[in-house]
Amino acid sequence: MLENQLKILALNSHIGTYNMYKELFDFKDKVVVVCGAGGLIGKELVQCFIEYNAKVVAIDINKIRHENTDVLCLQMDINSEHSVSTALDNIFKKFGRIDSWVNCAYPRTSDWNKSVEESGPEWFNKNTEIHLGGYYLTSRAVLERMKVQGEGSLVNFSSIYGVVGPNFNIYEGLSINNPVAYSAIKAGIINLSKYFATYYGPFNLRVNCVSPGGVFDNQDSVFVKRYSALTPMRRMAKKQEIAGSVLFLSSNAASYITGQNLLIDGGWTAH
Repeated sequence: MLENQLKILALNSHIGTYNMYKELFDFKDKVVVVCGAGGLIGKELVQCFIEYNAKVVAIDINKIRHENTDVLCLQMDINSEHSVSTALDNIFKKFGRIDSWVNCAYPRTSDWNKSVEESGPEWFNKNTEIHLGGYYLTSRAVLERMKVQGEGSLVNFSSIYGVVGPNFNIYEGLSINNPVAYSAIKAGIINLSKYFATYYGPFNLRVNCVSPGGVFDNQDSVFVKRYSALTPMRRMAKKQEIAGSVLFLSSNAASYITGQNLLIDGGWTAH
C-alpha cells in the first residue's frame, strides 16, 4: 500500500512540474503593452499575447482598432513626453500596472529611403532623434513606472543590421534600400537596452532586445530570392517566429534573462 501511495505522489509531482512549466508562458492577469501595434510585427504581437491570455494594450502613433474589444487601443507619439505620460496614466488608471512592454515602433522621416550620397547630417540626426531617441524616451518612462511596482519586462526591437553591416548586393537594381541611419539607430538600441538592463536590474526589471533578420512581407521576388540564398535556412523569417521569440523574453520562462540581444535571423549573422 505504501508503494502505491509513493507512486501516486511521484505522479502528482510530475503533473505539478508540467503545469509549472506551462504557467511560465501563461500571461493570465498580466498587462502587456505593444508599442507600434499598427505594423506587421506589432499586429502579430498583439494576437500572440491575446492567445496567451494577456490583457493587451495596443499603442500606435496612428489611431487603431482591434476586433477584440478587450484590447485597449491608444494613440501615442514616442517622441512626446506628454503623449507617453498620458498613455501611461491611462494604462495605470485602467489596470494599475504594466507587466511587459514591447517597443516595436518604426518612426522615420518621409524621405527615409535615401542613399549615403543623398543623405546629409540633418536627415541623419532627425531620424536618429525620432527612432533611437523615441525608444530612449519611452523605455525610460516605462521603466521608471515599473520600478515602483518592483517587477517588469521590456523588450526593444533592433535588427541584424545593428550587429552586422548590410550586404548591398541584395538591393542592387531594386527600389528597396537600407539607409545608413538604420544601422546606427539599431546598434544604439542594442546598447541602450543593455544600459537599462544593468541600471534597472536591482529593481527586478528585465530589459532585452530582439534583432530580427528579414521578415517576409510580400517583398520584390528578386529581393526575396537574393536574401534567402544568403541565409543558412534559405528563407526569410515568418512574422509568427518573431512574435514567439518576444513572447518568450516577456514571459516568466525568461525570468533570469536580461541585457541580451536575441538574434532571430535564420543564421544570417552566423557566417
